[in-house]
Amino acid sequence: MVFTDTHTHFYYETDAGKQAEMLQRCLDNHISRLFLPNVDASSVELMFNIVDRWPENFFPMLGLHPCDVKANWQNEINKIKEAGAGRKIYAIGEIGIDLYWDKTLLDEQLQAFELQIQWAKELNLPIVIHCRDAFDETYEVLQRLNDEKLRGIFHCFSGTVAQAHKVIELGFYLGIGGVVTYKNAGLDKVVEQIDLKHLVLETDSPYLTPVPFRGKPNESSYLKYVAEKIADLHRVDVAEVARITTENSKVIFAI
Repeated sequence: MVFTDTHTHFYYETDAGKQAEMLQRCLDNHISRLFLPNVDASSVELMFNIVDRWPENFFPMLGLHPCDVKANWQNEINKIKEAGAGRKIYAIGEIGIDLYWDKTLLDEQLQAFELQIQWAKELNLPIVIHCRDAFDETYEVLQRLNDEKLRGIFHCFSGTVAQAHKVIELGFYLGIGGVVTYKNAGLDKVVEQIDLKHLVLETDSPYLTPVPFRGKPNESSYLKYVAEKIADLHRVDVAEVARITTENSKVIFAI
């Protein structure tokens, strides 16, 4: 049984000993494939340090997070590209639109999002999308730029069943994490109506910690609680959730 965490900021823990302990807890719980989303230029080195230390377990992405899109966003993307030059990456992410914290930079977020989608297409890579309080804006961009090269994951999906089907129709997978375990979030009602073939697992560690550790820092080893919840919703064995979602991740990332 192999689980895949398709979205973890594992590198936010910078203590080498604690990193090793965290990875061991993952391996003890059959979580051996972990994908690292970049967020800005300063996080690139932290991310690659993890990848270089455990290349068989960690797989990097590159991108500028929408919350880090500022007036100098073009320079920031150029720095990210330079920092990742010559390195193997598996997706462009996380990228997208976030209107929860600040709506004043929507135009800049849209421009950065579209530019990075084009970057992904040039490299024939999937994209990993961050979307918060911006489904319509994000979907409009994806619909407009949709072609045979556009694919990836709608990270931390928290929308409706109708929105889920819109995402799936565009060829994207839904990234499901700890929110599915929250009693009043409503995501469980959505996930139980979506075929497992459209889902991948994620933690977004150290954020969005699942029950029973909600309120504490998240870590990738807690992915098992997400998988157990999804298995319960779909009335299948946890091993089946692991098998299908890991196969889905292999389709997306080609590894």
